[in-house]
Amino acid sequence: MKSYSESYKQAGVDITAGYKAVELMKKHISRTMTSAVASGIGGFGGLFELDLTGISQPMLVSGTDGVGTKLKMAFLMDKHTTVGIDCVAMCVNDIICCGAKPLFFLDYIAVGKNQPEKIADIVSGVAEGCVQSGCALIGGETAEMPGFYPVDEYDLAGFSVGVVDKSKIPDNKTIQSGDVIIALPSSGVHSNGFSLVRKVFDVENNNIKQPVAQLGDKSIGETLLTPTKIYVKPMLSLFENVNVKAVSHITGGGFYENIPRSIPDGFSAKIERKAIRVLPIFELIAKTGKIDEHDMFNTFNMGVGMSVVVSKSEVDKALSVLNSNGEDAYIIGEIVSGNEGVIIC
Repeated sequence: MKSYSESYKQAGVDITAGYKAVELMKKHISRTMTSAVASGIGGFGGLFELDLTGISQPMLVSGTDGVGTKLKMAFLMDKHTTVGIDCVAMCVNDIICCGAKPLFFLDYIAVGKNQPEKIADIVSGVAEGCVQSGCALIGGETAEMPGFYPVDEYDLAGFSVGVVDKSKIPDNKTIQSGDVIIALPSSGVHSNGFSLVRKVFDVENNNIKQPVAQLGDKSIGETLLTPTKIYVKPMLSLFENVNVKAVSHITGGGFYENIPRSIPDGFSAKIERKAIRVLPIFELIAKTGKIDEHDMFNTFNMGVGMSVVVSKSEVDKALSVLNSNGEDAYIIGEIVSGNEGVIIC
């Protein structure tokens, strides 16, 4: 017989709802199981058997993140099946910048009231993100916190651990002038800049479910909820076939903050503005909010979710590998001497 506390329930925490949520999410978690998972759901820790075959100097790489105020869009749209993908993406896309293969993921969901069906919807997205990135969902935590979160709201965060052979970590010390910068397209706003987005569209007071012609007759709400693209599988293929010198995950801070993080002192990224395939949602944000171009590129990905630096001699091969893995990758610039960070011209 499972435990039950009437007193705790009267205080706002329903233990039995937690049990039901776990039962509902099990079918989603099972999709992510790999042969390396050595424990089931419900224990005090997730066990994972690490296979180091072919790895001479294993390095563990970890990443943690949340979904941020994009969750407000999920609340307004009452759609909770996609934000889990965002949560996974924001972690594994960071890990892949080091050339590491994500191994497993754990999530943390804090709610005002445990509604098992909603929890299962959230976890279904987490599971989908894990499937897309090839990692296992080996554990997590759901915390019911009445009085701390509103009844219909929640927060979602997680972390992932990956592994890479030390010799295969991108070495940006090999970067030189003339190296080429390749863009991997984003799926939309991804999961940053939403405090500004929500202000621009005044989402709490406007009809964000109405179709918008500029967005291909999708609504603002639907467009903004588009999940963050996960780049793990195409990037792993790229690392196997090309000498990748640097990778940047374009998140908060946009081009100006993220690209310089992967480039050594003495070099800058010269980006050709006309080459960037800016998505319609960013044009609408800029126009509606009267936001200048510098601030747009300093806040959003502008249609570029990840950038990769390779030598000029390997550009064609890199594009071919990425394209064969479903990425419509294209050149956006080159590495130049100087300490300007990013030059968009």
